[in-house]
Amino acid sequence: MMQDDSSGPPNRELYALLHLSPDASDEEIRRAYRQWAQVYHPDKYQAPHMKETATENFQRICEAYEILSDENKRQIYDIYGMEGLKSGLELGPKLNKVEEIKEQLEKLKRMKEREKMSAHFLPSGTIVANLSMPRFLDGDGIMGGMAMGSQFQSQLSKRNAIAIGGNLEVNEDSGGGVASAVFRHQISSVSSIEFIGSAGLRSLIGVQTTRQLSLHSTATMAISKSLHDGSINLSNSWTRQLSDTASGNIELLLGPEPSVGVGWRKKDQNVSAAGDVKFGTHSFGISARYTRQFSSKSHGRIAGRIGSTALEVEVGGGRKVSNFSTVRMLYTIGIRGVSWRFELMRGGQKLIIPILLSSHLNPVFATGAFVVPTSIYFILKKFVFKPYYLKREKQKALENMERTATQVREAREAATKAQLLLENVANRKRNKQQETGGLVITKAIYGNRKSLKKGDELSETNDELASQVLDVTLPLNFLVNDSEQLKLHDGVKKSGIMGFCDPCPDEPKQLYVEYTYRGERYEVVVDDYEELLIPQAAHRI
Repeated sequence: MMQDDSSGPPNRELYALLHLSPDASDEEIRRAYRQWAQVYHPDKYQAPHMKETATENFQRICEAYEILSDENKRQIYDIYGMEGLKSGLELGPKLNKVEEIKEQLEKLKRMKEREKMSAHFLPSGTIVANLSMPRFLDGDGIMGGMAMGSQFQSQLSKRNAIAIGGNLEVNEDSGGGVASAVFRHQISSVSSIEFIGSAGLRSLIGVQTTRQLSLHSTATMAISKSLHDGSINLSNSWTRQLSDTASGNIELLLGPEPSVGVGWRKKDQNVSAAGDVKFGTHSFGISARYTRQFSSKSHGRIAGRIGSTALEVEVGGGRKVSNFSTVRMLYTIGIRGVSWRFELMRGGQKLIIPILLSSHLNPVFATGAFVVPTSIYFILKKFVFKPYYLKREKQKALENMERTATQVREAREAATKAQLLLENVANRKRNKQQETGGLVITKAIYGNRKSLKKGDELSETNDELASQVLDVTLPLNFLVNDSEQLKLHDGVKKSGIMGFCDPCPDEPKQLYVEYTYRGERYEVVVDDYEELLIPQAAHRI
C-alpha cells in the first residue's frame, strides 16, 4: 500500500499512513499514532486472521511513528525518504542536531552532484537546409543554401566549464565557417566570468562578466575585439525579475554599429511570451512571439517581426512525438514572400528546413499555402495519428497491468484486510453522522483517471478499467472527524492512506467522492496529490 511514484512529491508515504500533513507538529504525530494504535492493536482481536492483519498494520504504524517522532530520522526521511534511512548513510556518531545532519546530508548530495558534473558532457547541433521553390522552377536547383553548427559543453569542475563549437555555412556561390571556444569560471555564488575566442569569418577575442546585483537583478558586461578590422565592441545589459514568471532587460551596445534594446520575457506552465525593441544608428527592429501549450504534447505559436529589414508574421504549432523528440511546422508571410519551416528536435539536436514557396505576395497562393497543410494535418490527426496513439497507449496500459498484476493483487488484499479492521468504527461514525445530518460518504472511488466518471456513468465502466479502481468509501467514513469534516492533505499520495492501495501503478489517478451533508448531495473529484476538504458548497449537485 505504500508505493513510490516519481510523478509526485517524494517521501510522503509515512505521512499518508498516519493521515498527517508533512508539516505536522510532534503533538499531532503523537495523537495520530495513538488513534491508529487503538484501531490496529493486535490484542483487540481474537480471530487468528484478524490478529495477523492487525499485527502487520500495527508494525507499519509503529515504524512510521518511530521515524516521524524522531527529529533526526524525520529530517533524513524528508530529504531522502526510506532509502536514506536504510542505505546506511555514514553521518558519524557526533552528529546529534538536526542542523548537523542536514548539513552532512547536503554535503553528501553536493559531492554526488560534483561527481555527476565532472562526467557531464552535453553535445548539441543544428542543421539548416534552405529550400527554394522559385529557384527550382527556374531550373537552378531546389537547394538555396545549407548551414551546420555543432557545440559541446563540459563541466570541468564545480566552478569551471568549457564550450567548444563550430559553424559551416554555404549560400549559393559563397561559404565560410567559424570555430569558437568559451571558458567559464564561477568566481562566486553571484558572479562569473567568460573568456571568448573565435576564428574564421568572425575572428574575435573577448571577455564577459556577469554579476547578480540583488535577489531580482543581474548585470552583464562584455568587451570584444575583432581580429579582422580591429574594431572594439562594448555591451552592457541589465536583467530584472519582474514577477515569478516575468523578467525584463535593457541592453546597450557601443561599437561600429551602436544600438539600444529593451526586452520582456514571460513563461509559466502553459504560456511563453516575449517582446523586443531595438534601435540602432542604421536600423531598428521590433519583434514579439507567443507560445501556448494546448496539452502536455502539443503547442501553438504566433510571432511577428517589423523593422528596417523585415516585415513578417509567423504562425504554426508543434507536437511532442516521444520523450525526446518534437516536430513543429510554421507558416510565414512577409515582404520576403511566403514560406514554410519544418523543425525536428531530438535531445540537443535540431533539423530545420525552411522552404521558400514564393517570393511574391499573391493573396490566393498565400491563403492556400496556409489552409492546405493545416487541413491535411487535422485530417491526419483525426484519422491516423490519434487512433495510432490511442492504440499504443492502450497497449502500454495492458503491458503495465500484466507486469504489475501480482503487486496490485497483493496490495488489494492488504487494503481489503485493513478496511476490515476499520469497518466497525467506520460504520459507527457513519451512523452517528446520519442521525445528526452530518457528513456521510456515500460513494468513494480511487484509481485510474480514465475510469472515474461522475454519477451513474461510473458503474458503466468496462471491466478493464474497473479493475484499476478501488472502493474507498469505508476508510473515508472512518476519517471523518467529530467536527463533521474530512481533510486529505496536499502533497500526500492517497494510495498510502490506510485502506487504500495503488490499483494502477504508473498511471495518473484521481479520487471521486459522493457525500451528503445537511440533507444535500455533493460530489467532487481531486487529483492524487491534491488536497481534499469537505464539505464545501461548491461541491453541491
